[in-house]
Amino acid sequence: MREINHRAIMLQRQGRIGSWLGSEGQEATAVGAGHALEPDDWAYPTYREHALALVRGVPVVKLFHHLYGNAADNAKGRNLPPEYSFREINFVSISAPVGNQTPQAVGTAIAARKRGDKVAVLTFFGDGTSSEGDVHVAMEFAARFKAPVVFFCQNNGWAISVPTHRQMAAQIADRAPGYGFEGWRIDGNDPLEVYDATKAALEKARSGGGPTLIEAVTYRLGAHSTSDDPSKYRAEDEVQAWHLRDPIHVARERLGLSEAEDENVWEWARAEVQAAIDEAESIPRPEVPDMFEEVYAHQPWHLAVQRDAHMRHLGGEGNRTA
Repeated sequence: MREINHRAIMLQRQGRIGSWLGSEGQEATAVGAGHALEPDDWAYPTYREHALALVRGVPVVKLFHHLYGNAADNAKGRNLPPEYSFREINFVSISAPVGNQTPQAVGTAIAARKRGDKVAVLTFFGDGTSSEGDVHVAMEFAARFKAPVVFFCQNNGWAISVPTHRQMAAQIADRAPGYGFEGWRIDGNDPLEVYDATKAALEKARSGGGPTLIEAVTYRLGAHSTSDDPSKYRAEDEVQAWHLRDPIHVARERLGLSEAEDENVWEWARAEVQAAIDEAESIPRPEVPDMFEEVYAHQPWHLAVQRDAHMRHLGGEGNRTA
């Protein structure tokens, strides 16, 4: 995931992809939580859980198909990158407005219970998003109906340029008892601690124990997005201090990797990512008629009329590439 982040920033700067929101420094949250999910569980991610898709079995190249918006992209170029959608792993489409995935996750959890599906739902959000009204509504509703949902807050220290201490007067996990369920504060840079906590919360949810709020304390080492310059609002010594707790360093120590083994992993990662970029760049963009397809199970008549009119405007078969 770190190599994907590095290459995606360069691709965006070169104009080869449109946008990128990285996860450098907080990858352990998605990796640890992703491993805790059962195959039929549902995930409502934000734009930083790239690694969650990888953990769930999505090939690296599928992430790059989306970033390029090519014809192999699940969303056919409709979604702003990186807002993936992988129905095959119950990875619900990411949306740009922050927080609105949380009540949707609660709805999915309640629906699953009504259907008799023994699954849990994991929904992610950031420390800034925790102040949004949608999150309050979601937690209130989840508590009232004991929904099998886990609220996972990645507290990475900054809501774009606003530090956590200026956003709130209490720890995020401490809010949970006010709604009527447990809140846990964990080390978000330790993948094993993230895994243990998330697994316990998901098992509690599946067994009828209701929701849990996990606050994973981590740090965003990079910029908020490729449109952001964090040097304008935070001190470099703060960033360097968090580099000492880089989750890759933590994982390396946990696994006891030698320098040679570590370099082998990096070589493998660089080769995998380069191969994925090469393949994604070889696939053309979606054709214009694709914008009218795959939105409805059965295309409404008015879309067919619009499609035909638009193709006539483009000159029939000419200029079919979006």
